[in-house]
Amino acid sequence: MRTLFTRAKSVIPGGVNSPVRSFKSVSGEPFFTESAEGANLYTTDGKTLIDYVGTWGPAIHGHNCQEIRNALCEALGKGTSFGTPSPPEVAMAEKVVALVPSIEKVRMCNSGTEATMSAVRLARGYTGRDKIIKFAGCYHGHGDSLLVQAGSGALTLGKPNSAGVPESFASQTIVLPFNDFLAIDRVFSNHGNEIAGLIVEPYPANCGLMLPLPGYLEHLRKVTARYKTILIFDEVMTGFRVSLGGAQAIEGVIPDLTTLGKIIGGGLPVGALGGKAEIMDFLAPDGPVYQAGTLSGNPLAMVAGLASLDKLEKENPYCWLEEKTVLLRDGILQIAKEKGIALQVPTVPSMLCLYFAEEPVTSFERVFSSSLKTFSPLFHALLEEGIYWPPSPFETAFMSTAHDNDTISETLETFKKVFKKI
Repeated sequence: MRTLFTRAKSVIPGGVNSPVRSFKSVSGEPFFTESAEGANLYTTDGKTLIDYVGTWGPAIHGHNCQEIRNALCEALGKGTSFGTPSPPEVAMAEKVVALVPSIEKVRMCNSGTEATMSAVRLARGYTGRDKIIKFAGCYHGHGDSLLVQAGSGALTLGKPNSAGVPESFASQTIVLPFNDFLAIDRVFSNHGNEIAGLIVEPYPANCGLMLPLPGYLEHLRKVTARYKTILIFDEVMTGFRVSLGGAQAIEGVIPDLTTLGKIIGGGLPVGALGGKAEIMDFLAPDGPVYQAGTLSGNPLAMVAGLASLDKLEKENPYCWLEEKTVLLRDGILQIAKEKGIALQVPTVPSMLCLYFAEEPVTSFERVFSSSLKTFSPLFHALLEEGIYWPPSPFETAFMSTAHDNDTISETLETFKKVFKKI
């Protein structure tokens, strides 16, 4: 493994193709995965790990899902890319429109970053305004306008504002504290007619997992509607993971635009932007807002995503996933209580995180008031015992349908061991 990482560092910046994989926030060096199956990763140095990262969200059916693999094998025989429209992208669009409450039309792209970047451009083009609101700790990919007080890898590296982002770009982005009703009202009172769009993760999951206070998302909807600002839900992470209709279906709050990714690619690179037809029709070729991509709607990504969504529709595993997530959460909390460890474990179906704090974490400031230094020894102790938890205190853990009772029991036994060491 060390030799492989040495080779990687000589030809790849930092030895990784996405910063959070570097293990910088927990120290040490990353392992390399040879293969994966179900709830397990198999490393190049012969270890078997129970995986709670799930390729950062897409693996809701577990790794190497047979239905997805079969669909890919069949599609591969027809070609890998055409550069023309193909039937799978139409089927994917129809599926997404049928399942996501806010989406009347959808445009496929290749990543969550492309989706959010395009959503911001579309909001500006549609409204003729320039300013965008985002929330501290919410990560919407690495587009220039949104890489301001971001979460995810930006927090992991301690660089919430990236070099290379012009001040003129950042000056058009208003950053507010999540769950602060008064801050929203104040900004819209002063700048409402200048604000093109407000983008938010309905369940912010790139600084741990913060849950919205009761009525908060509804308040965002009311205020943005009043000022004719485009409300954008970034559901790249929560789309099809917390329910078939995403977080918006659970909360009953319908945004103007929604960004998707991860699960809709079945493990292949993908993104999507969808919303009201009137707004979406501002995209080229019908409208003045340009957006394009050579591999957008790639047939392999589309059939993999369709297989994943078809399986979710057929099996509807969300109650089961919520039950298993709560089982894991309650078990971890009980162990922590017995050991005298202050711990919060917020959850939504199939997602959870660990905050070492006395009180629930409902704001970005409270993320940093939690005991971050406890996380690194916990991570390494878990890894040593065969559990791969996300390698950052700012990331969310993911469950899959492959995490059965035996897997959860083994995980809880491991937590009992490691909580003695931290």
